[in-house]
Amino acid sequence: MDLCLSGGRVIDPRRRLDTEADVLVKDGRIARIGVGLAAGVGAEVRVIDLRGRWVLPGLIDLHTHLREPGHEYKEDIATGTRAAAAGGFTAVCAMPNTTPPNDTRAVTELIVQRARQVGVVRVYPVGAISKGLAGETLAEMGELKEAGCVAVSDDGQPVMNAELMRRAMEYARTFDLTIVQHCEDLSLSAGGAMNEGPVSTRAGIRAQPASAESAMVARDIELCALTGARYHVAHVSSAESVRLIREAKARGLPVTCEVTPHHLTLTDEACARYDTAAKCNPPLRAAADVEALRGALADGTIDAVATDHAPHSAVEKEVEFEQAAFGMIGLETAVPLVLELVRAGTLSPADFVTRLSAGPARVFGLPGGSLVDGAPADITVVDPDAAWICESQALRSRSHNSPFFGRSLRGRAALTIVGGCIVYSGERQA
Repeated sequence: MDLCLSGGRVIDPRRRLDTEADVLVKDGRIARIGVGLAAGVGAEVRVIDLRGRWVLPGLIDLHTHLREPGHEYKEDIATGTRAAAAGGFTAVCAMPNTTPPNDTRAVTELIVQRARQVGVVRVYPVGAISKGLAGETLAEMGELKEAGCVAVSDDGQPVMNAELMRRAMEYARTFDLTIVQHCEDLSLSAGGAMNEGPVSTRAGIRAQPASAESAMVARDIELCALTGARYHVAHVSSAESVRLIREAKARGLPVTCEVTPHHLTLTDEACARYDTAAKCNPPLRAAADVEALRGALADGTIDAVATDHAPHSAVEKEVEFEQAAFGMIGLETAVPLVLELVRAGTLSPADFVTRLSAGPARVFGLPGGSLVDGAPADITVVDPDAAWICESQALRSRSHNSPFFGRSLRGRAALTIVGGCIVYSGERQA
């Protein structure tokens, strides 16, 4: 059925649009945006009253771990895309550190096929940079792109070998792919379980310095300058990394980056209670780093907010802090956490949309990011004032590793539409 989304606040920075209006969806596409459209539609069009809510281009997550194939006990494409829809995301980029890794055409095609069969949002695979994510031999990037990959990364592992990274950038440029780097110098991080600083000292937890990230960022920026390849820093977390990225952009280099909601929201103090749900990589940093990240998100140095949704079961998380797996789920809490920055005046509503929709689309060259006439109707409706308490049993993800359980949140997705079809509505899955 065609839809008319009536009376909501339509925000689309790419169209310079921020106004109360109706959005008409016909045959799965944006037909028209205007005032009073609902009054002129026929009975065959379903009118949905969205007064008091924001109508946005579909949100896009550049960094999601769907865990399929190989780790379906943590998450799979069906549960992961349902969590994405509940969080307001109409598209996710699936990271390659699966089992087997997404380093061949066959694995990419499996992900694409499974997404068509059971996924409720769009799934864009990210292929591996190196075979087996081992950092020794380049994967066949041409085949990966032909099969559907939109970028390449060894996420979960950095490409430590500078020569291999140089060749990877040259190879990726040939196929117009973005290199996505997990920036961590393993010789500096040396098994650290949290950020190095006063908190780790008090807690007695082995730690890694922020320079483990920024040293890799600095190296790769020079390789980007050498090769001209598009280079994207995943889950940036430190003030020094932000400074380096800002300078690289000023030099005109094709460098982009993303930040997670948890790195914008939490500090390393969350680890002082030995809460393994707060253990992630890169680790939560100091308050000064958080402030630098927020400022960089506001001024556009950081291009996108990405969840780094990393599901783990109790087997990996309910152990001693240093033994626990890195990562937390994030698809269903991203919207309210970023809205906290809007209410604080750090971001405008237009910034919110840009960093969660248009920005991600631009970074990887993905469809979407705007409610332009004729485009597929990928639409996120947000209730910015909805108050709720984050509870594990209410989330759609198969795993429950989140440090935000029990936290009062404000704002959430009210409606998620993909290709004109409602895939999530309020408290129920459509």
